Amino acid sequence: MTNKVKGMQLTLERLHKSFGNKTVLKEINLEIQPGEFVAIVGRSGCGKSTMLRLVAGLDAPSDGNVLLNGTYSDKPINPAVRMMFQDARLLPWQRVLANVELGLIGANSKVYAKQTALQVLGAVGLEDRAYEWPSVLSGGQRQRVALARALASKPSLLLLDEPLGALDALTRIEMQQLLESLWQEQRFTALLITHDVEEAVVLADRVILIENGRISMNVEIDLPRPRARGDAKFAKTVEGILDRVMGKQESPSTEFGSGSSSSYLLSSLSA
Repeated sequence: MTNKVKGMQLTLERLHKSFGNKTVLKEINLEIQPGEFVAIVGRSGCGKSTMLRLVAGLDAPSDGNVLLNGTYSDKPINPAVRMMFQDARLLPWQRVLANVELGLIGANSKVYAKQTALQVLGAVGLEDRAYEWPSVLSGGQRQRVALARALASKPSLLLLDEPLGALDALTRIEMQQLLESLWQEQRFTALLITHDVEEAVVLADRVILIENGRISMNVEIDLPRPRARGDAKFAKTVEGILDRVMGKQESPSTEFGSGSSSSYLLSSLSA
């Protein structure tokens, strides 16, 4: 990757979130560097999506802080942050182009908004579907439109809440390749929530496990890109993380792959 990094730094300080008497997140401390791609894995209900909503400003923490580029985030919505969900959330009464233009609300020029929307649709391979209705698109195509909408404003931080979870296997691989390509080109910071450990290893620089509301694993993925699913080191990395997620591997110091401990860093960040 040769493009200049444009992503923002994300820091979570002692982040805590409760709903009534139920504590969902406890003392989350995490720093993500500009342009880094980080994946969060964990069982359902562990607090992954809650953490993403706190970063997005959709919910407020019970305690602790979210810092964007070293500045405390006190705005409900930050225009430099965009979010993708598991469903595309397209407006069915608006054509594809108009749905993408929603990501450019506030643009001074309608001409600029249209040109930019067409440009990002081209980047996701759907410029020729700009005037179609969402209902005629496949699930994968609708998610491409949602990705185009999220990237239209050139965000510095892209939050991904299982955006590929509902896609079939082949379409999911295609979307993973597209997402990685656009990330490498645009150099935004990315934070991905996923239940798919293989997907996390394919895309991320680091994979983090949340258990019982705490960060219990933080592993660096020291594999060349694009990641080869048939590679022995790739398979061993996926297996090691999956064993940790499933509770088969209790020690947080186990190495993944055949590299040294510095190549496959795995350390507990639990408070």
